Amino acid sequence: MPVWGTSLQTLGLGLPTRLLASPAACTILPIALGSAVGWSLSPSIKRKIYDSLRQPPLHPPSYLFPPVWTLLYGLMGYSIHHFHATSSTHPSFPATTALYTLQLSLNLLWTPLFFGLERPALACVDILALGGCISALTANYFAAGDSVAGWCMVPYVAWVSFATYLNVGVGVLNGWEMRSKRAAPKKE
Repeated sequence: MPVWGTSLQTLGLGLPTRLLASPAACTILPIALGSAVGWSLSPSIKRKIYDSLRQPPLHPPSYLFPPVWTLLYGLMGYSIHHFHATSSTHPSFPATTALYTLQLSLNLLWTPLFFGLERPALACVDILALGGCISALTANYFAAGDSVAGWCMVPYVAWVSFATYLNVGVGVLNGWEMRSKRAAPKKE
């Protein structure tokens, strides 16, 4: 087992086995958490911020993000359930479930960093760490012989790679500063 896996295990990261045994719970949990984070920051304010920024080529319209993320959260949740169902005796299982929890935490942190704090540089550090985690997680799934779990993660890896490009592009095109891009609130 890799050293990082042992370290994550020691921290007690990882979802409870009872949760992992349920395909519905594993699928719904990341969708619910992602939705909660998304709605905790007003969608209209996020759209206003997104629309006010200079964007790199190929940026999608803001309305595309919620359905894409719902699908990706569902796939990532199902992947950890499938891994549990087929590979819970694999030596990498504890480290892999800890890595899943870490990547989900990093994923949920990105929106508050980018839209809440309006700190694209911090969000960029987060998404780079997220990309590393999900790549390692996907590799662990395939290494353990669970190709279903691995293939469930491929769209997520692809989208986060694209999102990293968008994050860096927005950062560079806006001088890594977002607050100055929005109109100042009107005084009443």
